[in-house]
Amino acid sequence: MSEKLYTIPVNEAFDIDCECPFCQMRKSLEENAIEFTMGPSYMEDDVRGVTSRMGFCEKHTKLLYLNQNRLGMAFILKSQMDKIIKDIEKHAAINNRIITPSFLKKKGDNSEIVTYLDKLEHSCYVCNMIEGTFERYMATAFHLYHTDIGFREKFQNSKGFCTSHYKTLYSLSPKYLGGEELKKFIHLLNTLYIENMKRVRDDLEWFIDKFDYRYADEPWKNAKDALPRAMQKTNSIVN
Repeated sequence: MSEKLYTIPVNEAFDIDCECPFCQMRKSLEENAIEFTMGPSYMEDDVRGVTSRMGFCEKHTKLLYLNQNRLGMAFILKSQMDKIIKDIEKHAAINNRIITPSFLKKKGDNSEIVTYLDKLEHSCYVCNMIEGTFERYMATAFHLYHTDIGFREKFQNSKGFCTSHYKTLYSLSPKYLGGEELKKFIHLLNTLYIENMKRVRDDLEWFIDKFDYRYADEPWKNAKDALPRAMQKTNSIVN
């Protein structure tokens, strides 16, 4: 199958020697989203209007700060704070008075302020940028598995997946595959996940053993980086 533009990031991720190709895809998307957010785009009114409305999750606020564009970060946060202040003032001013928690309790009502803040708490501009593209990457991976023998070999020869992306692959597979192909895919997916989890688990066990004086002179084997690899397998953390 001739490689098309949308297949390139998926194929490239599977070419990397890593514990989960989908973690690599997501990391790349995250880095691009951070660069875009902190690039010249933050000076554009339409972009800053969206970032002010959506805000950022804790993780991506920290990553934006680490980007070192302090002025851009200040512009973004000031606009976001202006929006929050304006919205809270609007919700708080009902009939020129503040609704107190005791009033809410008596009325059995939910505060518009709480609803607004709940929505804001679960909203992130960077996460939103990542999710749509990542979903297309997942769909592309299934398409390539179904149509491209070369990619299927890459999939079979991979080091498996983190728990989160194993779950996603497992749950999405009936949407993209069927019949005998689906059965074979699920069997392969389970095998890749379990065998590679055991491999990293064993490396982690040897890493632990190396702290015992009895094994001090023994070789490290593949255990030196077992801890970050185990973190990726269990929690999708990529250094």
